[in-house]
Amino acid sequence: MWFCTACGADSPKWAGRCPACGQWNTMVEEKVSAGAASGSSKPLGGSRVKATPKAVNDIAAVDEPRLHMPSEELNRVLGGGLVKGSIVLLGGEPGIGKSTLVLQNLLAIRNKRILYVSGEESATQLKLRADRIGRGSDNCFIVCETSLENIFEHIESIAPEILVVDSIQTIATDTLDSSAGSVGQVRECAAALLKFAKESSVPVILIGHINKEGTLAGPKVLEHIVDAVLQFEGDRQYMYRLLRAIKNRFGSTSELGIYEMQQRGLREVSNPSEMLVSRHGGEELSGVAVGVTLEGIRPFIIEVQSLVSSAAYGTPQRSVTGFDAKRMNMLLAVLEKRVGFKLGVKDVFLNIAGGLKVNDPALDLGVIAAILSSNVDIAIPHGWCMAGEIGLTGEIRPVTRIEQRITEAEKLGMSDIIIPAGNLKGFDTSRVSIRIHEAAKVADAFRILFG
Repeated sequence: MWFCTACGADSPKWAGRCPACGQWNTMVEEKVSAGAASGSSKPLGGSRVKATPKAVNDIAAVDEPRLHMPSEELNRVLGGGLVKGSIVLLGGEPGIGKSTLVLQNLLAIRNKRILYVSGEESATQLKLRADRIGRGSDNCFIVCETSLENIFEHIESIAPEILVVDSIQTIATDTLDSSAGSVGQVRECAAALLKFAKESSVPVILIGHINKEGTLAGPKVLEHIVDAVLQFEGDRQYMYRLLRAIKNRFGSTSELGIYEMQQRGLREVSNPSEMLVSRHGGEELSGVAVGVTLEGIRPFIIEVQSLVSSAAYGTPQRSVTGFDAKRMNMLLAVLEKRVGFKLGVKDVFLNIAGGLKVNDPALDLGVIAAILSSNVDIAIPHGWCMAGEIGLTGEIRPVTRIEQRITEAEKLGMSDIIIPAGNLKGFDTSRVSIRIHEAAKVADAFRILFG
């Protein structure tokens, strides 16, 4: 049979384009035995109970019981903790720290029986990692196994309260003839583990690979099966790692957790603004602006660095790191058309310090300020920050949660902040000591900064 890696649809013959989802070059061949039936995973006990329809008002609304994890950053991304009976998929690049993050949290839990199933590493390798982290445990059991049927035998003997499978692509069931990691194997193994989690109320954490496009490997149905999909990402050149929720049935997907990779494991970064704003020893440099952005409900102070120079070649260069390149081109067009700065013949380089990728439109004002500062070679005074979205007409549009942005800027010792005009509705400015400057257009912000 031929299976689509994007949607999981099957076909008796190869097709360049999936007949179900329309994706190109996603059909892969798998060997399927004649007696194997879809969903023929090992039964996990308990007869199927017939469900009865209920009116919405008759359904009791109760909070899901959660297991509080040792890492507060992980709890924030999960929405308050690990929900009992849930199945969570953690994905990331090889060597980014997925197994370290999970093992570090499990070894710190003292009152729960934990089964860690490793299909990639030996028990000795995991023991060496635990020693490097500096933690041991008598209630965390490690087994190296890739057979789904044998895993369920270990589950029956140990009766764990938390189950971890590292990784789902290495697990295979005997009911299918295809190799581990194929579309059918990943789908069947994940479905069997989902059934176990829901029937036993034991939370299951799956660790998954990602492909070269940066998405989770395996069929797309894997992401539909699980309750939460977490992405662990970061740049190899930086020590900081970001944990995002791509899907979460029990919480928000806009939260962000930040860790720092150290020799003894991952350290939680409770105040990320300090790492995202570099210190220049009191020296004021042109081309550096500080913006206030949000990830979920968490405010950040981020340093934006820009360099504008005369084009050495015929075509000016536009290089961006950590920001949307198309949006920067739009902001450059606004500067040229609405403010009068001729940047069409100049090279523009932009960098978000700290290796963070920012999508918040409120950073537009910081990007423009950094570009203008480098263009006129005048440093922005120390202690100034800004937040505002730039429109195509050159106006500065209001942004959300302006109170949190102002409070975060004041907490980090900023003296002045530029915000959009009319964005302070209902906010008592007497509660803060930071000086607030309102600007309606980009030209107004430029006059406030540089006189």
